[in-house]
Amino acid sequence: MSTPWWAWALFNAAVLLVLAVDLGVARRRHRAQTTAEAGRWVLLWVSLSVAFGCVLWTVRGRDRGMEFFTAYVIEYALSVDNLFVFLLVFQYFRVGPRQQHLLLFWGVLGAFVLRGTLILGGAALVHEFEWLLYLFGAFLLWTAFKLVRGGEDEPEADPAHNPVLKLARRVLPVADETPEDRFVVRSSSGKIQVTALFLVVLVVETTDLMFALDSIPAVLGVSRDPFVLYSSNITAVLGLRSLFFVLSSLLAKLRYLKPALAVVLGFVGLKMILEEWIRVPVWLSLIIIVGVLVLAFLASWWKGRNEDASPERDGPRA
Repeated sequence: MSTPWWAWALFNAAVLLVLAVDLGVARRRHRAQTTAEAGRWVLLWVSLSVAFGCVLWTVRGRDRGMEFFTAYVIEYALSVDNLFVFLLVFQYFRVGPRQQHLLLFWGVLGAFVLRGTLILGGAALVHEFEWLLYLFGAFLLWTAFKLVRGGEDEPEADPAHNPVLKLARRVLPVADETPEDRFVVRSSSGKIQVTALFLVVLVVETTDLMFALDSIPAVLGVSRDPFVLYSSNITAVLGLRSLFFVLSSLLAKLRYLKPALAVVLGFVGLKMILEEWIRVPVWLSLIIIVGVLVLAFLASWWKGRNEDASPERDGPRA
């Protein structure tokens, strides 16, 4: 059952509407977003995504609904991993909390276009050349291996090694001063110059594109339906901005997230390669993926709790 054109148009219009409302709220806020405010926005985005998934389940059936929620969980978990790199980018450019919200908004809007294009293109290629699933599966296994080996320490995670940033600094006129919330300014001589914020957007967009090369093959291992793949990816990315402000102070404590993501990507990669011989039901995939991620968060919390308590235990003996 193919998705009618009006469903695509309605979904995209709804996404653009909520993004416009969010941007309007951000522009009226004359201070940085608090953790409590960001938490409420996260709950709103997740609630909207779950509600959409329930509607899809009702209209398209149980299988498409389960595929949506499975792909959504994968994308959301991988988005949390993206936050580590975004935090590095903001620290590298010394971006303030209020500007971070605006930059993440444009980053999400760019991801809306880039990921949508890659997803639809990937789904079309798999439809025509199904053997590509084996390549995607092998790529996910390699990505999982890199995560286990310690992929977060690779130079491409450092903004200073971003090739787009190096090229932009070489060919674009960059202003010495960066007015707040401005991407382009005019110099005293009338010359148009880009600001440091513009460079940050370039780095955020290229970083997100790099991560999309991992996440899109992962969701292709869950569903072949372009609308399910597209909507699950976009709804997961929508909440990334608010999630950043909730987790930015906690990211260092999520020590078992990367091993868990390696397990998830490895599982999906094997599933894609062995699908012809071993069929894994979508509901079982969802249980396995959610179970692995929940265990990682609980283990990270327990490890951090023990470390926070250890100085208290050592204190009296000193």
